Amino acid sequence: MSTAVKMKDVPREERPRERLIRHGAERLANKELLAILLRTGNQRESVLMLAERLLARFGSLPELATTSYEELLTVNGIGPAKATDILAAFELAKRLGESRMEFQGIVNSPQDAAQLVLRELSFADKEHFMIIMLNTKHRVIAKKVISIGHLQASLVHPREMFKEAIRRSSAAVILVHNHPSGDLTPSRDDIATTERLRDVGDMLGIDVLDHIIIGDNRYLSFREQGLL
Repeated sequence: MSTAVKMKDVPREERPRERLIRHGAERLANKELLAILLRTGNQRESVLMLAERLLARFGSLPELATTSYEELLTVNGIGPAKATDILAAFELAKRLGESRMEFQGIVNSPQDAAQLVLRELSFADKEHFMIIMLNTKHRVIAKKVISIGHLQASLVHPREMFKEAIRRSSAAVILVHNHPSGDLTPSRDDIATTERLRDVGDMLGIDVLDHIIIGDNRYLSFREQGLL
């Protein structure tokens, strides 16, 4: 018989589900929301402790959101059911975010583009390369993370990037990546990757309008700097 710590074993006033009902989801900490998804702890820790350890294991909520099924299973206390629940929740959140992009309006300037990703990427502890996809009127269709890690041409393959842009019938794209150091200076890899993707876009008829670097709640535009 399992001796796992269940939600009912947590004092009522500390139960995330009851706190959500009383105060609303927006008042709950990340670990409390995650605890609701996990439902139960294990033999050694409560569900809140498990949620806290899971967040600590991956370092941040964005990192947890991009982890794989296999990586989740390496965490003690996370089995197939919990792992799939976590992946499904983050995928729904991602799809909701993409669907809302349709209502973000038209991108008329680098600042408009930066505002779409500034909060998401400013304090990420790894480099994320993503694209903002636009229609012929430069209205946002969607945004998508293409790779995570140091920005090199070998890691950002045109096939992967433009496959998504073509699937969305994009007329143009804006490249975006973050510098966790906060230094916005483009590296040689940044410049080489941008030139390569611009050339492929020209062949495909998809304009690469800009490359935005995000860091420390600031941005740099390749187009404004005369680099594109």
